[in-house]
Formats: sequence, C-alpha cells, structure tokens
Amino acid sequence: MLVPFLIMLREGIEAALIVGIIASYLKQTGRGQWMPAVWIGVFLAAALSLLVGGGLELMSAEFPQKQQELFEGIVGLVAVGILSSMVFWMRKVARSIKHSLHTSLDHALAGSNHQVTALIAMVFFAVAREGLETVFFLLAVFQQSEGPAAPLGALLGLILAIGVGFAIYTGSMRLNLGLFFRWTGLFILVVAAGILANSVQALHEAGLWNHLQGVVFDLSATLPMDGPLGSVLAGMFGYQDAPTVSVLGAYVIYLAVTLAMFFRSPAPAQAAPSPSTTHS
Repeated sequence: MLVPFLIMLREGIEAALIVGIIASYLKQTGRGQWMPAVWIGVFLAAALSLLVGGGLELMSAEFPQKQQELFEGIVGLVAVGILSSMVFWMRKVARSIKHSLHTSLDHALAGSNHQVTALIAMVFFAVAREGLETVFFLLAVFQQSEGPAAPLGALLGLILAIGVGFAIYTGSMRLNLGLFFRWTGLFILVVAAGILANSVQALHEAGLWNHLQGVVFDLSATLPMDGPLGSVLAGMFGYQDAPTVSVLGAYVIYLAVTLAMFFRSPAPAQAAPSPSTTHS
C-alpha cells in the first residue's frame, strides 16, 4: 500500500502544482474567465489516463500465461523508464517550471483564434504527462501485488494530493517541495530497481531471457517472499528470496548508476508556500 500511496501522492502534487500555477497566473493577469477551459483540459487528461490504464489491464487479462509474463515484463520496463525520467526531469526543471508554464500559457492565449482550444491542449498535455506516468507505474505495481491494498493506497495518495495541492494554492500550507521531491525521488529509484528486477524475472518466465540464471543466494527458509515481512519487502522494493545473477545484477547496476546520477544532478528549488509565489 505504501508504494502506490507515495507515488500517487507525488504525482498528484505535481499535477496539482501545475494546475495551481496556471490558475494563479490567470487570476493575477485578469484572465480568470479562462478557468473552465483549464478544467476541461484537466478532465480530458484524467479521462485519457483512466482509458489507457483500463484498456491495458483488460487487454492483459485475456493473455495466456506466457504472454501475461511478457506483458508484465514490458510494462515493468516502461514503468522503470518513465519513473527514472520523471525523477531526473523534475530535478532539472524544478527551478524553471513556473516560468515555462507562464510562457506556454501566454503563447496559448496570444492568438486571436482558437484560444480556448490552445489553452485546453496546453493544460491537457501538461497534466496528461503526470497521469500517464502514474498509469504505467500503477500497472507494474498492481501486477506484482494481490488484494485491494495497492489500489486503496493509490486512492488515498490521490485524495491527500488533492488536499495538499488545494492547501498550497490557497496559501494555508507551506511545503518544502525541494525536500519533498528529493526524498520521494530517492524512494522512487529504489522502487524502480525492484520493478526492473521483477521485469527481468518475468521476461525469463516468458522464455525471452535465459542467461545468468544461477541463484546468488537463497533466503526462502529464513525470509520467504510469502511471509509477512517478505511480502512487504517484495511489494515495496521487489525483494526476491532466491534472486538469480541477472535479477540481482539488474537491481544493483540500476541503483548504482541512477543514485550516482541523482546525487550529481542539481537539487530542485527549495519550494514553498503557494503556486503564485514559488518555483515548483
């Protein structure tokens, strides 16, 4: 539950900040009448995310076992790529995202024709990025989890993100976004390493990867994956009680590379009180 909760919270806050920055700028520049177009863009982005997620989930349910393993492996690899790019993209653009959104907004409303369409499209693409990132991550997590805990965690994360976003927008909450994105970014990289390891295992079970299959160690007697602690570690970090060389190698190499890049990249702005006064 914790993994989808934290990812949904982070993605939800990112999306809420984007909408908050746009709404604040429209209000400050006397263009509040354009807000209905903003909400249409948000609604369309959310609808697309739900449609893509639901379509992929329904499609995978019809696959035979080996194809399901292949689908799980591919979705996991896509999720790892998206999660990794999301972390580094936020660290790169955090200081300038407010200015970029203001520029895009001015450009969308500059023309005399099709202003509503341009504004809807601008908001749609800005929010859809967050939504589709979340969809692929949740698909990867749901495929590796059983029961209602993961969907419930995602729902709670979304609800809290909406509340936090609204509180930041109204100025009733001050949140150090730099610190928030730094620690959630580190957490995401560790989770992504686990997803990558499970994807390698899924590709092996699908018959596509049969190299380096020697077992490195076996903790199934002391810390089994189906035990209380093992299931928590498996759900959060992709723990396997008897990992192969390829699985453990993928986990360690990914973490070593991404953590080195993460700590070498510039930290995001130390963010703040409200979308109208801070870089996000």
